Amino acid sequence: MAEPVERASTEPPGRPGGSLAARPGVPGGANNWQVMAVSAVAGLALAAGAVLAAGPWDSGQRKAERDRAAAAERTGGAHHAAGDTTDPAPAPSAPAVLAALGTADAAAKDAPAGATRDLRAVLDPLLENDALGSRRAAVVIDTATGRRLYGKGADAPMTPASTVKIATTVAALSALGPAHRIPTTVRASADLRTVTLVGGGDPTLDKAALRALATGTARALKTGKARSVRLRYDTSGYSGPTHHPIGPNENIAPMSALMVNEGRQDDSSKGPAPRSEEPARDAARAFAGLLHDAGVPTKGAPVPGRPARKSRTVATHLSAPLSGLVERALTNSDNDIAEALARQTAIAAGEPADFNGGRRAVTAQLKKLRLPLKGVNVADGSGLDRKDRATAALLAGLLARAADPAHPELRPVLTGLPVAGFSGTLSGRYTSEDGGTGFIRAKTGTLTGVNSLAGTVVDTRGRLLSFAFLASGTTAPTEAQAALDELATALAAGRR
Repeated sequence: MAEPVERASTEPPGRPGGSLAARPGVPGGANNWQVMAVSAVAGLALAAGAVLAAGPWDSGQRKAERDRAAAAERTGGAHHAAGDTTDPAPAPSAPAVLAALGTADAAAKDAPAGATRDLRAVLDPLLENDALGSRRAAVVIDTATGRRLYGKGADAPMTPASTVKIATTVAALSALGPAHRIPTTVRASADLRTVTLVGGGDPTLDKAALRALATGTARALKTGKARSVRLRYDTSGYSGPTHHPIGPNENIAPMSALMVNEGRQDDSSKGPAPRSEEPARDAARAFAGLLHDAGVPTKGAPVPGRPARKSRTVATHLSAPLSGLVERALTNSDNDIAEALARQTAIAAGEPADFNGGRRAVTAQLKKLRLPLKGVNVADGSGLDRKDRATAALLAGLLARAADPAHPELRPVLTGLPVAGFSGTLSGRYTSEDGGTGFIRAKTGTLTGVNSLAGTVVDTRGRLLSFAFLASGTTAPTEAQAALDELATALAAGRR
């Protein structure tokens, strides 16, 4: 039976943000809560600076990224290095995260004494909730200073489920930069009688892009007066097993460097769906039909193969910038994009584009960020593999790094997090008037017996906090999710 994973739902209508309604039992009465609410709103405005460079939100994605993508289209597209000047600007709202964040010394400590006693008083009882199963861990970090404000079981390696996508996306952005785009190309032999559709690993390639490739190919072939062609398709960009260890599953397509719409066999764009068992073959057949529509029929069915030695590129499609792919992977918990990002990281590192290569490449990138990796195992990019191990210290530290002005290339990790009660895998959560709606942004994680939540929140003091809560041995997913949501809400509302 397939493991349950987050099902992204359509963002509900309504005004952005959320209300902070007074809750029964909050000490201090209505006047005190109003002061706290005003403080929280002010803090939210402060935290907005951390993603100011992202531009205004529109359907959960950034207009600025779309504008950048459009500009790249006008110039023909390119592969950009991490230092490209179009990278997001540094966050204006906070000083650099302390260099000690996540080092061995910091990782070795649980909740420190002093100013964090109030957090212990708030979070400790909530972590005792039986709904959180047999094991639980938690870390909270002030992203402006890098100081750990709370830690419990901080360094215990646990199954992270889909929150491992935070590690995957951080590594991909670190290795490739937010402006990198994944190419899909068509190459033609010298005599123009054979064309090869070459997959570069873009799982978001759609029929419109395939049609544009066919049109460009037909235009190039007609200049040589080719009447028909033989069609090959090349998936050599990937290696290793074609199926995720979870097996054939509606949550993820077979691993292939060439596919259309993530191998989905319906009109969906997110969530579980019937998948093609041979996505590359299906993509090539669709391309053959589009070539025929463009006036270039093919001889026989498409066959696997690499381009001829003296072939030349006649058409190219570039994916959305990596920043947009990262946002989509996090907002919708998209397993196909996450696995593709792990393989793109492997390719950039000169590793084989398979599960092992992705594991080594992602781990190497995380090491460069000086984060605690003891006991960590990145077995896949999506979090579907139960061999994945992460710590609360690592996940919260990654999010703090993404808020660090020294790492503007990581900003899409923050802007891609689902918004509580509004977008992605959090659209159906935090819907009650408990103070978390619109204030919490977090990546969810769900497998049988495993529930996790890692993200950011602005507290009533105006601090942008990163947090990670991990639970295993859970027996009731709905209750476990509610317990995790209560922990994050406690940070947002500053409940005492």
